[in-house]
Amino acid sequence: MPISKFKATCLAVMHRVKRTGRPVLITRYGQPVAEVVPPSRAAGKGKWIGSMAGTAVTAGDIVSPVVYPDEWEAMRR
Repeated sequence: MPISKFKATCLAVMHRVKRTGRPVLITRYGQPVAEVVPPSRAAGKGKWIGSMAGTAVTAGDIVSPVVYPDEWEAMRR
């Protein structure tokens, strides 16, 4: 497909590639410059929110302060 035709119908071409799964070669003066290909199957899968669930480890007490308040310099005054 000539680049001028692709520029005029870009969204329609991308929709066609997604629907049919067939790539489209873009040319300029008869020479290939780009190829529009359908997305890989893995690209659309997976959820962003919750994707890291179960990968963290809690090591120790996360509620208590690291040092006790009587060890703070500000509390000694």
